[in-house]
Amino acid sequence: MIIFLSSAFLLLILVLVLLLRPFIFPSKFPGTSRRQMNAAIYREELDKLEAERSAGNLTAADYEIAHAEMRQRLFQDTHEADDQAVMGSGKKTVIGLCIFVVLLSSGLYLSLGDASQVAEMKAAQPMTREGVEKMVSEFAAKMEKDPTNLKGWAMLARSYKILGRNDDAIKAYEHAGSFIDSDPQLLADYADALAVKANGNFAGKPLQLIQQALKLDPNNMMALWLSGTASYTSGNYRAAVQTWEKLAQQIPPGTEEARSIEGSIADARSKGSLSAKSPAAVAVKSISGKIALSAELISKVQPGAVVMVIARKPGERMPVAVLRMPATEFPMNFVMNDALAMNPSDPLSKQSEVTIEVRVSKTGMAKQEAGDLISAVQTVKVGASNVQLVVNQVRP
Repeated sequence: MIIFLSSAFLLLILVLVLLLRPFIFPSKFPGTSRRQMNAAIYREELDKLEAERSAGNLTAADYEIAHAEMRQRLFQDTHEADDQAVMGSGKKTVIGLCIFVVLLSSGLYLSLGDASQVAEMKAAQPMTREGVEKMVSEFAAKMEKDPTNLKGWAMLARSYKILGRNDDAIKAYEHAGSFIDSDPQLLADYADALAVKANGNFAGKPLQLIQQALKLDPNNMMALWLSGTASYTSGNYRAAVQTWEKLAQQIPPGTEEARSIEGSIADARSKGSLSAKSPAAVAVKSISGKIALSAELISKVQPGAVVMVIARKPGERMPVAVLRMPATEFPMNFVMNDALAMNPSDPLSKQSEVTIEVRVSKTGMAKQEAGDLISAVQTVKVGASNVQLVVNQVRP
């Protein structure tokens, strides 16, 4: 936008210079005054009058009367006060032209074009894969010159993973080093990349990373899925079912993700000859409702963002339960129950009421960051349903 405005300003200056060149750069030759022009005209008229008299078309008396009238008009039209060059009073002309051009160009700009709208239209254009690849390559070149930027390497690793460049993602995670050790989502992503490279084998480092991620966040969805998958591939179907059932508690029922998890659980039960879980064993005390996003914040939700629903005891900072979901579309349903408890000995069902809020994180990290989208905090009874949460604020 700054480039556009600068170019427009320079173009306006150029137009004004071309229009006002006769006034800015006056001629080296003196201009013809009105007195000189009038004298030349009357001289020609007198010559014609003399020719009429010589031809006998005018009497002597008529000639004298006409000659006297011309002399009087000549005297009036060549008065000293009027003896100024025709181009000598250009100051008002310059000012008038400047005002006219500025007003005209401003009016056309306001009616036909707006630089901010042009920029928004350009930003709204869908990004192609080639464009993303180019951006990631430029970012990678920048990181090669800054090997100590561990956070940057972690961001590059996630970018590679999204693009399906698994080997490059693993190398970037290795460069990120200790930065990912405290982030369960990055640990789970790293484990997934290693398992893919090992053709689905979770033995060794992938499983260690998954366990480390679950220790930091027992409800991390990616880590739970990978942990269940690791148990399933090793033949431990009971552990796979238990892990996936905990994951299923975090996913709104009826969604495609929920049906996929249910299918995996049923398959593991079948292969492990395990009986279905009785409905009586399912915890019934929960909090459910819907999460909406205000219209003005829709454009601020970035790809890969994570929705976190956080329940706390009133007046305390430590969460009782945390639900994590991908920020796919709004509004979305949510259910919180004991499966999401941060401390199994103090689950949600033991509370009479809790404070609940929503945070949309662009990184998925547990720590709050500037730019996160948040809702107002509400106090609700445990067991409440149809709780309405609206994300309508941006964390400064």
